Amino acid sequence: MIHRKNERYLARYCLAMASLLVLLAWVDTSWSLAQDAGSSIDAADIQAVMQDQPSAVVVSKNTDPPGLDLLTLVTRGGAFMIPIGLMSLMVVALAVERILSLRSAKMLPPELADELIDLATPIERFSPGIAFQSCHEYPSPASRVVTAMLLRTGQPLAEIERTAHETMDREADQQAASIRWLTLAAAATPLMGLLGTVWGMIVAFHESTALTADRSRSEQLSEGIYTALVTTLSGLIVAIPAAILALYLENRLAKLFHEIEEFAFKIAPGLAPYAGLQRLDKDGILHPMDRKHVTPAETPQPPPPPRSAKEKRSGVKAG
Repeated sequence: MIHRKNERYLARYCLAMASLLVLLAWVDTSWSLAQDAGSSIDAADIQAVMQDQPSAVVVSKNTDPPGLDLLTLVTRGGAFMIPIGLMSLMVVALAVERILSLRSAKMLPPELADELIDLATPIERFSPGIAFQSCHEYPSPASRVVTAMLLRTGQPLAEIERTAHETMDREADQQAASIRWLTLAAAATPLMGLLGTVWGMIVAFHESTALTADRSRSEQLSEGIYTALVTTLSGLIVAIPAAILALYLENRLAKLFHEIEEFAFKIAPGLAPYAGLQRLDKDGILHPMDRKHVTPAETPQPPPPPRSAKEKRSGVKAG
């Protein structure tokens, strides 16, 4: 009990000392502010009060720097802002185009998926000709993959699946072409900004070697560095969204083609019964597999035995 009581006393003592320190700090601050206010009074104001005259109006100069806005930054960046601005327009255009294109409804139309799933239910009554016509009605990356599979009707199932993989790789590479430009913008735009900054620093230090009498070296360098850093800021503003969009679109593209792959491999078993029996032409019509009538090569005859001297003289071949 005595120990706890001493702890309470100690806590109260510490709280009182802290309050006292806060009070002393407040008094000291108030006294300093009062002294500053008193020292800011001009002698002319005191004389005017003593003579009962109106004091002169004191006009204080606003020393706060002007605010920053986008237009000011762009104009201060100089010529290096032109390629950065073009990169920003390209990033916006490509991002909008890819976001609108990489939609599930455009990559794998629901109407096409429903029709092909109905044809493959059950899988034994799947008709390649009807599926071929459905793919032509709904052009899309998924329809092109399925069409490539249908044109392999009559081949073994492994060959059909290999064709589907190759077609999906080509389609994915074609869809990713625009995303690669976003990746390029994310990598190149900061370098453009850095180039503008380095050039601006060089110009600032060069101009600081020939100063006028009304300007100081620090003022000249501050203005030059401020102008130079604008390009780096602009490059990062363009590059960071471009990198995020490129990664997002790559993941979205991979997800969509994974769905197309699963869908195509649901259709592929429907072509297995046609292996070696029927094939599909480019018009979507089934034909029997062509029988390759391979004529056996003529068996080479052995050379005739040499004739005897009697046969050579008589000119008659021995029987």
